[in-house]
Amino acid sequence: MPGGRQVAAVTDAHFDVAAGECLALIGESGCGKSVLASALLGLLPANAQTAGQAHLGGLDLLTADERTLARTVRGRMIGLIPQSPAAHLTPVRTIRSQLEETVAQLTGVRGRAAVRHAAEAAAARAAFPVGHLDRHPHELSGGLAQRAATALALVGGAPLLLADEPTTGLDRDLVERTVDELRRHVEAPAGTGGLSTEDGDSGHGRALLMITHDLTAAERIADKVAVMYAGRLVELSDAQAFFGEPGPRHPYSRGLLRALPDRDFTPIPGMPPELGDLPGGCAFAIRCERATDACAHRPWPTGSVACHHPYLPEGAHA
Repeated sequence: MPGGRQVAAVTDAHFDVAAGECLALIGESGCGKSVLASALLGLLPANAQTAGQAHLGGLDLLTADERTLARTVRGRMIGLIPQSPAAHLTPVRTIRSQLEETVAQLTGVRGRAAVRHAAEAAAARAAFPVGHLDRHPHELSGGLAQRAATALALVGGAPLLLADEPTTGLDRDLVERTVDELRRHVEAPAGTGGLSTEDGDSGHGRALLMITHDLTAAERIADKVAVMYAGRLVELSDAQAFFGEPGPRHPYSRGLLRALPDRDFTPIPGMPPELGDLPGGCAFAIRCERATDACAHRPWPTGSVACHHPYLPEGAHA
């Protein structure tokens, strides 16, 4: 609440991630994606307020106390690949010691040799070179720090993996290797199930919520795509339909795809609004070629898209 004003960073976010699924959450910087991730882990600032429900394994994450979040949720029920990995690595300890401690805490592996072997296997899964395990975080490049954080997140086999920009700083080959490993994580069994922000049984297995700017990586791994703009989900779609035919229905979603180098390579004009200064109607209207007077009123989700003038499968106006 800067200057005493209340800022709604995320509003009306309704989605679920089932066992064995990957949901890719995409959108421009500052739209609220990482705030949503922090809310699920109880890592928002002390003055932040949350409302609603986020169910995982019978627990509502938004109402859980700090003791439950620290001892039961973080690392055990939710594995986190953070957006800024260097800030989450202990600076005075080597990557090996951090991996070995995590293995000892979160798995049933016992014995010095077995723990060491399990830590090296975790590093290999994340393409982290064994020869760098005895280095400290400040001795790593950004890409290596990212891979170290990924290795730590995968150790416990948590039923939900929350990956916030997991391919930052990686070249294309490592991006593909990383998302393929995350896909294997999703497909592996686990003791508890996926995430739902509404009521309902979450099933059994592993789930992945991946926040990313890398639409190519999202296309490679995702089962579903959620598009966020100015703190709201504007579209939820099957990934195959989103990246292929019939394509996205929301004009903003289409703009994101058109901006890709292998598509139109045409950026969306303008800039997104500040979350503390949102217009009363559709927040995307000022940048949208399909906007009309109707867009002065906020569009509420109809089916899977929040837009007054969504694209239909044949590309016609709704």
